Amino acid sequence: MHKVNLKDIPEQKRKSPKGKFGRMMKNISIALGRQPESLDLAKRHPFDLTLVRIPKGKTLCPYHAHAAESELYLVVSGRGNVRDRDGVTEVRPGDAFLFQPGEAHQLSNAGDEDFVYYVIADNPRSGGTTGDSCYYPDSDKWAVVKEGTQEIIVKGTETDYFDGEE
Repeated sequence: MHKVNLKDIPEQKRKSPKGKFGRMMKNISIALGRQPESLDLAKRHPFDLTLVRIPKGKTLCPYHAHAAESELYLVVSGRGNVRDRDGVTEVRPGDAFLFQPGEAHQLSNAGDEDFVYYVIADNPRSGGTTGDSCYYPDSDKWAVVKEGTQEIIVKGTETDYFDGEE
């Protein structure tokens, strides 16, 4: 058995240049030995578990939909707003919800204290042929895996399937 304690997992901080988006994460799966770039499924793990903390007044990330990843959420503390195609729903401790591939979503803090939740993903973004991509409907762009865990953000226009091929 490989065991870790949350207090021993380093917290990774990320925020946007203008400060609208911000989060702290503890990647529990990696602390348990997950190797995201390995092609060996035993080393990649069948799911990814992360503890996420969104500070007051912040949003996790832009509104997005995963192409290949399902995400299961369990709220631990604080209050959050979850945006999806039906609008915005408030969530609180004990609430659980799921987003399947193609279902756009966005989480933000709706209270005065940190909004904390666990997220379990069944197809973590990684290298190899099983990497996920994300579509951002508000800005009409894509995040795609380039190499390993590196991603690039692209914007494009619709074109014919054979464009540039003949």
